[in-house]
Amino acid sequence: MASSLDTIGYFAKNIEDAAIILQAIAGHDEKESTSANIALDHYSEEIKKDIKGLRIGIPKEYFELEGLDSGVKKIIKKAIKKIEEITGSSAQEISLPHADYALACYYIIMPAEVSSNLARYDGIKYGLSEKSQDLLASYLKTRAQGFGAEVKRRIMLGTYTLSHGYYDAYYKKALAVRTLVKKDFDQAFKLVDVILAPVTPTTSFKLGEKISDPLQMYAFDVFTIPASLAGLPALSLPCGQIGHLPVGLQIIGQQFDEKTILRAGYYFEQTIE
Repeated sequence: MASSLDTIGYFAKNIEDAAIILQAIAGHDEKESTSANIALDHYSEEIKKDIKGLRIGIPKEYFELEGLDSGVKKIIKKAIKKIEEITGSSAQEISLPHADYALACYYIIMPAEVSSNLARYDGIKYGLSEKSQDLLASYLKTRAQGFGAEVKRRIMLGTYTLSHGYYDAYYKKALAVRTLVKKDFDQAFKLVDVILAPVTPTTSFKLGEKISDPLQMYAFDVFTIPASLAGLPALSLPCGQIGHLPVGLQIIGQQFDEKTILRAGYYFEQTIE
C-alpha cells in the first residue's frame, strides 16, 4: 500500500506467542527492499527479563484529546498505575507537540504512496485483467472492477496531492511534519524507555456503522498513526472492558526495540490473567 509505512502486524493470543511469531518473521530479506539488515534479539528469552526501573512516559497530548472517551481514559490510567507498580517507577509526563498534526499528515502521505504504488495494477503485468474492446477500455475496466471503494478513494486523494500545484502545498509539507513527529519521539526517548497510550478514542463501533463517513473511521487512527509515521514498534493489548467491549493499551518503543515493549506487555499481562 504505502512503502514508507507498511509493516507486518499480527495477532496472537498472548505476549509469549507474539514473541515467538516475531522471532519467526523478523530478519533481513535480500528480496525485500524495506527490510532492515540488523542483528535480531531473542524475543522469547527477552520478555521474561526483569523490568524493574523501566522508565515510563505518558504523552500529555494524547490524554487531552477532545474525543477521548472518559471510560477509556479511566481504564488506561488504571493500567498505567499497574505498570508503575510492576516496574517500581513513576510514569512521567512527556510532550509530543506535533502529534496533533500526525493524522492529517498521514492521510496525505499514505494516499500519495497508494496512488503511486497501485499504478502498476493496470491489467497488463499484475493482478486482475479485464478484457475490453481496446487497451484504454481494458485498463479502465480493470481498475474499476479490481479496486474497492476505499482503495479508489485513497488513489484519488493521492493523485490529487501529487498533482501539479499541490505537491509542494500538501505532500512536501506533510513530509516535513513527519520529520517533526519523529523528532518529538526522539526527544521523548531520551527520557523514557516506553510510552503508554490508548489505542483508540472509544471502544469499537458496530460493523459498517461508519461506512458512510470515512473521516470518522480515519479519526480512530489518531493514537496509532504517530508511531507509524515515526517508524516505531508498538504493541496493543487488552487492559479492561466497558460493557462487553475491550479497551486497548498501546505500548510504544524505540526503533527496533520490540523486546522492551514485549517485556512490558508480558509482565502487565500476568497481572490481568
